[in-house]
Amino acid sequence: MDIRILHHDKDIVVCIKPVGVSSENTEKGDGLPDLLSAQLGEKYIATLHRLDVGVGGVMAYALNQKSAAFLSREISEGRFDKRYFARVYGTPQEDSGIFEDLLFKDSKKNKSFVVKKQRSGVKKAKLSYAVLEKNEKTSLVDILLFTGRSHQIRVQFSSRNMPLVGDGKYGAKDNEKNIALMCHCLEFTHPRSGQRMKFDIPCTI
Repeated sequence: MDIRILHHDKDIVVCIKPVGVSSENTEKGDGLPDLLSAQLGEKYIATLHRLDVGVGGVMAYALNQKSAAFLSREISEGRFDKRYFARVYGTPQEDSGIFEDLLFKDSKKNKSFVVKKQRSGVKKAKLSYAVLEKNEKTSLVDILLFTGRSHQIRVQFSSRNMPLVGDGKYGAKDNEKNIALMCHCLEFTHPRSGQRMKFDIPCTI
């Protein structure tokens, strides 16, 4: 499987993750870092952020420890921007807005839940959205993540009775293998040059 490369230098590689491929290494050796290593001949490929197996889109990987440390710090300090397209059932009350919730992840079920009170294992989740188009059943929204919690977009919209199309795990009546969600844009500072970089791809959901 050839992976589409958007940018490749000695510090980073930016690519498009296909739907159905793990964003991390796997025991079978068919995760995206494994595939990139075989395709590009790179020995060190550090996973900086993740996409669910059933979700595709733009991803960035570090090719050395220094770049990995720099970009991990950018992510933790909120300077690594990730934007998503999602197709949801229903329509938000406002055409744009912010969702803020407390999320708890049940690791045994591999599922996150919105909870009302802060307690051990509960993390704050925040995103902003803008409705791009809507019809009688669904809406296409553009989402900017401020936090990167497990299944964050899926659970925050589902908790407001707007599950993502195809996402039976979080309440959609259809349960397709692929979820109507993709990371369409990454924007971050290059670890060596200090230049701001942006990678954006068209909607395919």
